[in-house]
Amino acid sequence: MEEQAQAQTLIERQDASRFRRVCVFCGSSPGKKNTYQLAAIQLGHELVERNIDLVYGGGSVGLMGLVSQAVYDGGRHVLGVIPKTLMPREITGETVGEVRAVSGMHQRKAEMARQADAFIALPGGYGTLEELLEVITWAQLGIHEKPVGLLNVDGYYNSLLSFIDKAVDEGFITPAARHIIISAQTAHELLSKLEEYVPRHDGVAPKLSWEMEQLGHSPKSDIAR
Repeated sequence: MEEQAQAQTLIERQDASRFRRVCVFCGSSPGKKNTYQLAAIQLGHELVERNIDLVYGGGSVGLMGLVSQAVYDGGRHVLGVIPKTLMPREITGETVGEVRAVSGMHQRKAEMARQADAFIALPGGYGTLEELLEVITWAQLGIHEKPVGLLNVDGYYNSLLSFIDKAVDEGFITPAARHIIISAQTAHELLSKLEEYVPRHDGVAPKLSWEMEQLGHSPKSDIAR
């Protein structure tokens, strides 16, 4: 009976998800703390339990490799988008899931954004931060209404959140735009918050697309649902 109850709970969680695929930004390094690595694996497991596929930067090393392997091992589809020039650096051994090679970083970000229904940032470096801030900016401009989450493992993003709060206090970010960013310390809590996200900001460019003209996609298909 207990096993049946657990199975029913899992089915309910899977059916309840509003996301088909989540984009995860994260480091190509594992970080110095085991908690970062564990968080990447737990996020992968949480996506699997919610019946959500993954799109990410395509690497098989660092946190990228851990989250993608966890999702792939759980039977969900994994789409990695990576510039051709980075493949020797970020892919070692066998690739994980489907790998889509693109010409450069701009095309990589545009394709990941087009494929995703939500975004999550694990700990990472310059690249992770740049990807995160771009999708936040796109949300502020009304280019999309997809939720953006920070998996704030061991307070890794506390300084960033403090900076953003300072920018609100100083009048550079509106209070409504501050609510674009959802943060939590665990994958389960974060995904639950993202599922409940309702945009509170006023988009200034709601008719803009993901600039998919470069990729040959119809703008209508690229606007967030």
